[in-house]
Amino acid sequence: MTDGEKLDRILSEMQGMKSEMQGMKSEMQGLTQRTANIETDVRDIKLTLENEIRVNIQRVAEGHLDLSRNLHEAMRPSNEVEMLAIKVRMLETDLRELKAKLA
Repeated sequence: MTDGEKLDRILSEMQGMKSEMQGMKSEMQGLTQRTANIETDVRDIKLTLENEIRVNIQRVAEGHLDLSRNLHEAMRPSNEVEMLAIKVRMLETDLRELKAKLA
């Protein structure tokens, strides 16, 4: 193999490497674009999370707290009625005992 053939072979190898490098460069540009798109999507998701989802969760929690308060307030008379019913039963028992003693 002569020096000229060796140089031609080196040149052809270098041209092949150059075309491969250009292909890799275009792939890198594609990856860079995809990465930028992913970053945009993540930013949008974060904004949605902060501005919509967190606010809505807070609203649901506040509504739940209000419902819980309303339930406790609604149950309060029921508790009072139960206490009065117990007192009435006790008084009825005392009345029966007094009637039994008087009779």
